[in-house]
Amino acid sequence: MKSHKDLNVWQKSMELVLDIYKTTNSFPKEEIYGLTNQIRRAAVSIPSNIAEGSARNHDKELTQFLYISLGSCAEIETQIILSKDLQYINLETYDRIDKNIKDIRNMLIGLIKSVNK
Repeated sequence: MKSHKDLNVWQKSMELVLDIYKTTNSFPKEEIYGLTNQIRRAAVSIPSNIAEGSARNHDKELTQFLYISLGSCAEIETQIILSKDLQYINLETYDRIDKNIKDIRNMLIGLIKSVNK
């Protein structure tokens, strides 16, 4: 691996961040320090932890950061369900983001298994 930027999971998670930012732009202004901030921070956490783990010297450290990214996926999953239930996003947006999160989760699990072989 040359760089974290070469990882498909990092690239896909960066796309998710952009999607989350665009989606949350339409959230109510009273949510700016609540749900909007929470979901954006969780989204940014995914590629950030992949990048940080990739810069470490040992596979054990990389694995630890990949697990943190997995945790952020679970956070976003919960937050988009809440966003849908509060009618901040429609079903189509929910389905798109949910699919991307599942794809990223599967890619992270695959990378963790590969690193730990």
